[in-house]
Amino acid sequence: MITDQLIVKSNGEQGTYTKDKSSESPKRSIAKSVSWRIVGTIDTIIISWIVTGTLRLAFSIGLVELVTKMVLYFFHERIWNSIKWGK
Repeated sequence: MITDQLIVKSNGEQGTYTKDKSSESPKRSIAKSVSWRIVGTIDTIIISWIVTGTLRLAFSIGLVELVTKMVLYFFHERIWNSIKWGK
């Protein structure tokens, strides 16, 4: 299960995650999520500013979008990483 990959047991042992050469680590997926969201959020802020004409509203939209899409992308990436099709 995906959440098992994020949980470290009290004795220092990690959950059910085992390293696989064809698989990315959860840390890499997190790094990719963050870097992609920076690019995506800048894009959203610019588009929101053009549409609304208000920079403050554009940043508000960008902030909400930053958090929700980063979480969604992480789980999307982890699910796709578990699918064998195309590997």
